[in-house]
Amino acid sequence: MSEDFITVPVIGVVVGGHTGRRDDFKGGVESIIRLRPEYPVESLLGVEEFSHLQVIWHFSKARPSDVALHARSPRDNPRWPATGTFAHHNHRRPAQLGPSFARLLRIDGLDLHVTDLDADDGTPIVDLVTVFKEMLPRGTVTQPSWPTEMLKNYWADASERPGSDEV
Repeated sequence: MSEDFITVPVIGVVVGGHTGRRDDFKGGVESIIRLRPEYPVESLLGVEEFSHLQVIWHFSKARPSDVALHARSPRDNPRWPATGTFAHHNHRRPAQLGPSFARLLRIDGLDLHVTDLDADDGTPIVDLVTVFKEMLPRGTVTQPSWPTEMLKNYWADASERPGSDEV
């Protein structure tokens, strides 16, 4: 292993839920995080007592050539300021990993039924952990106005999206 790269196991896959590369209307969609069969069911012991999971997933449909290290306007919208790669939450970052805070609905064997997971069907999961509120950001979280404007429909119900085929 080189100092520049690490090997990360795929622990599971997203089953169902979102399809396609949509920027908005991610709410109200249920999916399953299906852990690989080599993990014992007891690895999930106690997880059902938590409301949320932090899930790290791989932008598996991205290509290495998608990485963009230059400043650019989010969603190529010139009304929003050009910002650097690490100000964006997309597949253009070097590791091409995405974090989500999914709401846990129930567990059935090695299947974790969740909502508010913004990864598509078939997405590899590289890690998950229960959310401890004590480990959420401390203090006031600040940001410029453009993320609020850009994400106003991000968690809007998918069934309300014009032409939506998701329920």
